[in-house]
Amino acid sequence: MQAFAYAAPTTLAEALALLASEWGEADVLAGGTDLLSLLKDDVHAPKRVVNIKGIKELGGIQKTAAGLRIGALVTLDELLSSPDVAAYPCLVTAARGVASPQMRNMGTVGGDLCQRPRCWYFRAGYGILARDKDGRNLARDGDNRYHAIFGNQTACFVSASSFGPPLAALNAVAKVASAKGTRELPVEKLFVTPQSNSEREIALAPNEILTEVVIPAEAVRSATYEVRQRETLDWPLATASVALTMKGTAVGSARVVLGHVAPVPWRAAAAEKALAGRALTTANIEKAAQAAVEGATPLSGNAYKVQLARAAVKRALAEIARQKG
Repeated sequence: MQAFAYAAPTTLAEALALLASEWGEADVLAGGTDLLSLLKDDVHAPKRVVNIKGIKELGGIQKTAAGLRIGALVTLDELLSSPDVAAYPCLVTAARGVASPQMRNMGTVGGDLCQRPRCWYFRAGYGILARDKDGRNLARDGDNRYHAIFGNQTACFVSASSFGPPLAALNAVAKVASAKGTRELPVEKLFVTPQSNSEREIALAPNEILTEVVIPAEAVRSATYEVRQRETLDWPLATASVALTMKGTAVGSARVVLGHVAPVPWRAAAAEKALAGRALTTANIEKAAQAAVEGATPLSGNAYKVQLARAAVKRALAEIARQKG
């Protein structure tokens, strides 16, 4: 770990003033569960670390006219203990999937959304696109058992966020602040696929901070299903988060988002189309699950993820079918 300046502002305005205009100049510290490992492994070497944990305005969970507001500094434990969040099973399941009590106590919603990829080539210093000095794609040509099966033409890593898929399925909005003001964007658009090693996988400028997310006030049924190699502290192999509006016994609208199978939370548009206007029968669930993996392009070592993603969609939909109301 290289030396850096440290700042612990107590207001958002102070924190924004401390951020730089270029990546690598400053890093934001929230729970620290991801950043500290990046610093120790010399993946990041910022000149300044800005600790935002003392900024009270970035915390809290509140019901508003717009929906449910979740501050960026809300921890996973706080999510799980909130009766308001309990109305969104897809989000609760994602939080419970983080098995470590220490991680749930320290990790934050904003930190989860902004965490860097777990790709071992990236963590070993080969950049976000995992290229060697000759430009060879190490993930495509090497060990890629945990890499992407969708959207992997340029980048092969998978988004590590646990909350990206359920929040995207819930059509949540992210609020972002800089010294020039604030802006909003759908959580789905918060994630991007970089086209070069100088780009990031999150649509934040270096001088911006994610301050909160808002889940719209809409009656939905939701579920998340995660497929894991083992029930310990580890990232899933594939997940599916589904949110449905219902018209009687039929699906009014559907949002199906796959996780850990692409560089971004992956919208399964074909599955959404297959569900619209149809009842959640076993046959219709099967058709939607099959549609969810249309267009997958697995690499040499991860074709198994196609079946896992299909199963995750099927089981998430089956869970919703069992819900009452």
